[in-house]
Amino acid sequence: MLSQIRPAIMMIVLLTIITGIAYPFAITGIGQVIFPKQANGSLIEKNGKVIGSSLIGQNFAGETYFHGRPSATTDTDPNDSTKTISAPYNAQSSTGSNLGPTSKALMDRVKGDVDTLKAQSDKPVPVDLVTTSASGLDPDITPAAAEFQIARVAKARNMSPDVLHELVLRNTEDRTFGVLGEAHVNVLKLNLALDASSAAH
Repeated sequence: MLSQIRPAIMMIVLLTIITGIAYPFAITGIGQVIFPKQANGSLIEKNGKVIGSSLIGQNFAGETYFHGRPSATTDTDPNDSTKTISAPYNAQSSTGSNLGPTSKALMDRVKGDVDTLKAQSDKPVPVDLVTTSASGLDPDITPAAAEFQIARVAKARNMSPDVLHELVLRNTEDRTFGVLGEAHVNVLKLNLALDASSAAH
C-alpha cells in the first residue's frame, strides 16, 4: 500500500511546486520583463500620482467632460446592508444589468437616456452611449460617441469644437493589428488630454 501512496504524494508535491510556485513566478517574471506596464495594471499617472487604469472606466458625470458608457454596477446600501444602490464603475462589483431586451425597466431607461442626449446634439445617438457593457467597467467608447459629445463639452468649456475634434482624433486607437476589435477612444485618456488642452488655452 505504501508503494502506491508514496508516488501519489510525491506527484502532488511535485505538481504543487511546478504549477503553484514555479509557473506563476516564471509567468510573472516574463510579464514584468516583456510587458511591464500591462503586467502592473496599465496604470495612468498624472503629476506622479496614479489616477486610474486604462483598462477600467471611471464615472465622468460633469458637463465639462466626455462621458463613458452607462454602467450597471452596484454597491452595498450604507443605510441597509441587505440592499444595493447604483454605483457606476464600481471596480469591486463588475457586472451587467442582466435585464433582457424585453425588460420594461431597460427600455424606459434607454428611452430616457436617448431623450436626454437628443437635447444635446442633432446627430444620431450612438448606441454605446445608452447601453451598458457586460462588465460595467468599459473604459472605451466609439469615436462616434466621442464626436457626439463635442458640442456639449465645447459649450461647457468655451472651447472650439474643432480643437475638441482634433483631440478625439489624436486619442482614437485603431483596431489591434488592424483587424481585431473596433476603433475606440479611451475616455480617461481623452479627458486628461482635454484638461491639458484647456489649461493651454
